[in-house]
Amino acid sequence: MTRILVIRLGALGDFFLSLAPFAAIRAHHAGDEITLLTGAPFVPLAHRAPWFDRVEVDTRPPAWDLAGLLRLRRQLAGFDFVYDLQTSDRSAWYFLLAGRPPWSGIARGCSHRHANPRRDSMHTLERQAEQLRMAGIAAFPPPDLAWLARPPPIALPRPSVLLVPGSAPTRPRKRWPAERYAALAARLAARGMTPVVVGSAAEAPLAAPIRSACPTAIDLAGRTTIEDLPVLALSAALAVGNDTGPMHVFAAMGCRSVVLFSSASDPALTAPRGPGGTWPVVVRTPDLAALPVEDVLQSAGL
Repeated sequence: MTRILVIRLGALGDFFLSLAPFAAIRAHHAGDEITLLTGAPFVPLAHRAPWFDRVEVDTRPPAWDLAGLLRLRRQLAGFDFVYDLQTSDRSAWYFLLAGRPPWSGIARGCSHRHANPRRDSMHTLERQAEQLRMAGIAAFPPPDLAWLARPPPIALPRPSVLLVPGSAPTRPRKRWPAERYAALAARLAARGMTPVVVGSAAEAPLAAPIRSACPTAIDLAGRTTIEDLPVLALSAALAVGNDTGPMHVFAAMGCRSVVLFSSASDPALTAPRGPGGTWPVVVRTPDLAALPVEDVLQSAGL
């Protein structure tokens, strides 16, 4: 049996942008054994996904961790073909650690290098599709996401609107101010909609002004797992949020989404994408602090 390795380490948005490539690789290697090397947060999802036979965790050992590097080399060894969907400097270095097997990626000297000099100006979805075509994969069936269904963490009233006020803490310019989300929540509630705040436990302080301005809002910050996000999307009428991981999940599940971008990131490269590659509504302004609530409501069709 042919042994295939797929490398996709993170983050959450990257993982969900790779669902279609995952499905394409499985369809191309229907009778082969496929292993996914990924980050620990995505292991529960990967185990449930229909595309992988085995899941390995990359602990990303530093250069001084000899035992960790030896473990990683064992994880990378023995594969007949490797699809590096991470295509970072680190994952390209794995090509050498693995012993230079047949490899699709950007590693210097690899057998199926994604050689487009403009690859860094492509959206992740189109870039990965072109990379796989260069490796001989021509068919990209829409991924079946039925496996993501599970009992919801809470029964949401209808209609509900998911609000995602957080983002990477090291990139505050990617955040629309929490006070604007609070004003948006109040406006939504006045229209008979229930705002639902989603985020990590560290982002719980962002929910406080929203609950203060809109007591009917539901605060799920720190109360959901990655596996809960898809089913929340199935229950919601709309999602509004910053350029961050949960918005990728909501868009991928087909939830109508409005994604807010500042000049700190480029939607042409990293915007969430919906079923079949459809685009969400993208609102972009150089400084999100200057974005009026009315503009977001209008973009959402409200």
